[in-house]
Amino acid sequence: DDLKQCSEKVGKRDNRTTSKRYFPFKLGYLSVMTLRVGEEGFHMTVDGKQITSFAYREGLEPWLVNEVRIFGDMNLTSVLASGLPTSEDLEHIDDLDALRTVPLPLHRPLDLFIGVFSTANNFKRRMAVRRTWMQYPAVKSGTVAVRFFVGLHKNQIVNEELWSEIQTYGDIQLMPFVDYYGLITWKTIAICIFGTQAVSAKYVMKTDDDAFVRVDEVLGTISKENVKHGLLYGLINYDAQPHRNADSKWYISPEEYLEKTYPPWAHGPGYVVSNDIAKAVYTKHKEGSLRMFKLEDVAMGIWIAEMKKEGFKVYYKDEKRVYNEGCNDGFVVAHYQSPREMLCLWQKLRAEGVAKCCN
Repeated sequence: DDLKQCSEKVGKRDNRTTSKRYFPFKLGYLSVMTLRVGEEGFHMTVDGKQITSFAYREGLEPWLVNEVRIFGDMNLTSVLASGLPTSEDLEHIDDLDALRTVPLPLHRPLDLFIGVFSTANNFKRRMAVRRTWMQYPAVKSGTVAVRFFVGLHKNQIVNEELWSEIQTYGDIQLMPFVDYYGLITWKTIAICIFGTQAVSAKYVMKTDDDAFVRVDEVLGTISKENVKHGLLYGLINYDAQPHRNADSKWYISPEEYLEKTYPPWAHGPGYVVSNDIAKAVYTKHKEGSLRMFKLEDVAMGIWIAEMKKEGFKVYYKDEKRVYNEGCNDGFVVAHYQSPREMLCLWQKLRAEGVAKCCN
């Protein structure tokens, strides 16, 4: 709104204000407070009078602000909010070109394709990924491609914002269903299809939008292992059992999975499979012989175990530096990271060249 930052209070004291304790509100009377985001900071008026202005905190990204909290000894009668961002104001993004996806290379295989699970209303998380580990040289040069796999939302406005985001950044694959936890395995299949059919990637990775992926370390490790076929790389769980408690988020009934233990599987925040495994998932899906299972990371382990029975030679690479419940120094993948933590991790990597956690 072009309002400049100022420190001078404007307006006269009102006689109805019986004590400074209640300034700038009037005890016993209705007041209208307006909080606006200006060119240099926040601006607050009460009953049309300028009360205060203050600058943005250092390092605050405007797209991180999406709510206002009001508390204190007052009765709130009504609230009208407009412009709370579900997407960025494109006119005020200086580095928009740097955030747009790199065109996919023609007739040249990718070293790695990364599919990221996200939901329509997780705009802040996707922006954090775009501003951090999607800025790795391997991603910007086109040897690694990253795409968000996002389902529809029940709210039409959110879907309209999502469509605008798709057109702006070009890095979202829209799934033809409303996002629901029980359907996430379909995203895994879509990642395998994209990584082998839309592009030809030597390796295909799955991760989440709240996970920080050190792309250089992933590439370095799989290159060092030099396993081109039958690879499952990640934090491998060898002896997990189905949750039989009906109150658990991961509850699996005997009808869904009869066996007492799962075959080896890699935790969902970050795992990699070689091209032949991803292609086999696509082929089996196309044939209608792929066994569906609602826990997508376990499902990949089940599919690979079935491939082994059919003669696939599988190599499990256990990566202890994939942290599925937070962050540890030296991480390759750190899960459950907020947008602020993602930015902090990236700043530390760029400044110090080492993977140090922020909390």
